[in-house]
Amino acid sequence: MTPRKIVDDVFWMGAIDWNRRLFDSLIPLPHGTSYNSYLVKGSEKVALLDTVDPSTRHILIQQLEDIPEVDFVISHHAEQDHSGMLPEVLERYPDSVLLCSKLAKDMLIDHLHIPEERITTVSDGEKIDLGGKTLQFIYTPWVHWPETMVSYLSEDQILFTCDFFGSHYATSDLYADESQVLEPAKRYFAEIMMPFRKSIQKNMEKIRPLKINMIAPSHGPIYRNPRFIIDAYSDWVSDMPKNSVIIPFVSMHDSTRLMVDHLVSSLTDRGVRVHPFDLVHADIGRIAVELVDAATIVVGTPTFQTGIHPLALYAVYLVSLLRGRLRFASVIGSYGWMSKGVEQVTSMLAPMKLEVIDPVICRGKPREDDYKAIDALAEKISERHNTLGVK
Repeated sequence: MTPRKIVDDVFWMGAIDWNRRLFDSLIPLPHGTSYNSYLVKGSEKVALLDTVDPSTRHILIQQLEDIPEVDFVISHHAEQDHSGMLPEVLERYPDSVLLCSKLAKDMLIDHLHIPEERITTVSDGEKIDLGGKTLQFIYTPWVHWPETMVSYLSEDQILFTCDFFGSHYATSDLYADESQVLEPAKRYFAEIMMPFRKSIQKNMEKIRPLKINMIAPSHGPIYRNPRFIIDAYSDWVSDMPKNSVIIPFVSMHDSTRLMVDHLVSSLTDRGVRVHPFDLVHADIGRIAVELVDAATIVVGTPTFQTGIHPLALYAVYLVSLLRGRLRFASVIGSYGWMSKGVEQVTSMLAPMKLEVIDPVICRGKPREDDYKAIDALAEKISERHNTLGVK
């Protein structure tokens, strides 16, 4: 893939990773991903913004063959999929200066062993003039590491955002097709950005005054309609969830499955959107996506020994990390001789300060009274959602 012109003297560079299916040894990538680097040429200086994952180094090196000089190499984020090629790029351009935020400096030294003398830190709001091209650096901490920042090219009104507004989405299109990229972008937000929702709210206020013609992230296509992704993020980071329930569940002998099926039907009859996920087969990325909007989580689990099933344990742990906008929680399931499952789930979710609505735990296969209790649970969930005013 050769460099691609965005506007005069501004180019997309980088690599499209069509076949990668797992990120951080955890996150499924059904659409692949890309590692976007950008080249900005002024009349006096040249800047390279971010690099690529080392697994695709050969692509970036080939793209740089016709670039004789780079004066500034900019690291928006120290993670290896963006900064992993910095040592080789700095070696290729021995007179270049690496620019990063103050918190990024030690990270780049520790993670990549970059010599300290090659690094110059920039302040929040600081600008550099490349000659007709001015880059302004804006700190955006905790999007999604503490050292992250973005760059604003004022003359062309392009905001280079690294992970901010990104999507794990491999496509040959330089620019985003909104109908195709929305789900990957929401998935990316859910898996990576959602735990830092409050920080993102503040950082969105920092960029709001800018006149933005394009948003150029380091994963996924460029947004020529920046309002599309800004509005989506404004919704996702807001404090109000939607009229939605997520039910991660596992069933060993069908008792819990029967309870889940009944709850799904009962909630649906009350106008509540429901998203059940059988944890034996579920894609954790899809769970994360629905967690963005959910007001309530109901964990469905049989008793394994005396606690919840290990798959349910894993799901609850991930939910506690991703956090989302949840307000309510409950547990349904069955047991053989005893169960401490409710205590286990509520303890793990305690830091989220959710209201726990009456759990329904039955011994063995559910009976008529158990189904009535599930209907009562569905009614209480619907009432809580109505009181909250979710839509």
